[in-house]
Amino acid sequence: MTTNRVTTPKFKRVFDIALAIPASLIAAPIVAVSALLVRLDSRGPVFYRGWRTGLGGRPFRIYKLRTMEADADTAGPEITRANDQRVTRIGRMLRRTKIDELPQLFNVLTGHMSLVGPRPEHPNYVRLYTPEQRRVLEVKPGMTSLASILYADEQDLLVGENAEKTYVDVVMPEKLEIDRRYVEGQSLRTDFVILVRTARLMLTRSLLPRRRPTSRTS
Repeated sequence: MTTNRVTTPKFKRVFDIALAIPASLIAAPIVAVSALLVRLDSRGPVFYRGWRTGLGGRPFRIYKLRTMEADADTAGPEITRANDQRVTRIGRMLRRTKIDELPQLFNVLTGHMSLVGPRPEHPNYVRLYTPEQRRVLEVKPGMTSLASILYADEQDLLVGENAEKTYVDVVMPEKLEIDRRYVEGQSLRTDFVILVRTARLMLTRSLLPRRRPTSRTS
């Protein structure tokens, strides 16, 4: 079953604002220090502003701390591959801890994103969605989601020249199925659980060294 309904529950907006304001105050010094490290580590802007597809298929600018070399989007695909040489030294740390995503609290406050929801995708990949997969566009995209937690190290799956094909044929459909189920059964309780799991993931990755990726078998 497919639908063109666009859902923007007022209670979820209140939930987002109530949490995003104090979260922004807590994140501000972390973002400030990280921005300085980005500036010292490589040339280019501190922040990345890229186009993503949001609620109802409308495009918007997403904010992140820059983790790749300047103009990296013109030197390769929109996905990040395993051992991607475009990622800077500081960028690898920011990506692993998800600190690079903290500026998206601004996107939440401006109403383009929610704290929890399907992660926003690049328009080039959204064009490949099936009608069923487009159901994820019925809600605002989120800073975090169950799919992004389960695929926190998705770049380790994207190896070699076929990395983009693996993403389009395998990884993206699996994530979209998880997101579709979220859209169909979303609740504030589910959002709260996902936020707690995300905070735990960020804390764990900040304190523990990175483990070597293990190959996945089907």
